[in-house]
Amino acid sequence: MSHLVTHRSDSAGNPGPGDGASPAPRASRQAGRGRRRASPTARQQRRAACLFLAPACVMVAIYVIWPVISTIRLSFYNWDGMTDATFVGLANYIELFHAATFYTALKNNVIWLALFLLAPPMGLAIALYLNQAVAGIRIVKSLFFAPFVLSGVVVGLIFSWFYDPTFGLLALIVGHGIPVLGDPRYATPGIILAALWPQTAYCMILYLTGLTTLNSEQIEAARMEGAKGWSLLWHVILPQLRPTTFMAIVVTVIGALRSFDLISVMTGGGPFESSTVLAYYMYDQAIKYYRLGYSAAIAVVLFAIMLLYIVYHLRRLLRNER
Repeated sequence: MSHLVTHRSDSAGNPGPGDGASPAPRASRQAGRGRRRASPTARQQRRAACLFLAPACVMVAIYVIWPVISTIRLSFYNWDGMTDATFVGLANYIELFHAATFYTALKNNVIWLALFLLAPPMGLAIALYLNQAVAGIRIVKSLFFAPFVLSGVVVGLIFSWFYDPTFGLLALIVGHGIPVLGDPRYATPGIILAALWPQTAYCMILYLTGLTTLNSEQIEAARMEGAKGWSLLWHVILPQLRPTTFMAIVVTVIGALRSFDLISVMTGGGPFESSTVLAYYMYDQAIKYYRLGYSAAIAVVLFAIMLLYIVYHLRRLLRNER
């Protein structure tokens, strides 16, 4: 009878007399030990990945992280680039936030940002038009692509001639000269219109690439359900283009906040500093007036604005993906 009870106890999985610890904790310890010990192949793969990433990490550290840290450090100093730097604490920031030109530049950056965000929807509209199997569409694509390969200096010169009130094409179209670049009311919108030309072409290229990755089965299923036109675009195509839209918005925002070349070519920040932006104001203080610490403070403020905006959009994108 006792033998039967012992046999039943063993068959039920209970430890018999003389047994040590239960097999479950022993197995978990062995599994944990196995997880801690990576196989030689896994260690080699990890080592190879680190070796491949090392050059890129070094380049980012040298050309991105170190300049950012150096600029933040320099913003607390008064330095003309030749004599010894003098620590002034927050004096550069205090002076910056009390300068009228800073608020003019900040206001122009907001205008740039608001009008420059027209580039992604215009680029999407052109991409949808060009994404057709029509004879001669490649020539049309190349014509729309041409502004993207032009230098910003060339675009600025073209539009400066276009706006010229004496012999410009705008004067011929309107019938009389309009001093677009000489009027504080029109200078900033005129420069933004010139900048929208290549930026729209860039967004068009992004959307043309995104349209090639669309799921054709979803589109066909939506058409069988009766979706077409705007409803097909809004509910089927645009959700699939969300990563492309995020990239187009981020690139456009960065372009709007760091706008410099067109302003330098077309107005030089004038008339009366009415068209200056933070990037040009930073250059003006550093190159013309040798105020590198003050210029670094402007750069830090501009970097903070760009960082906040990009992090906000990145969080929205990740939240929508979840």
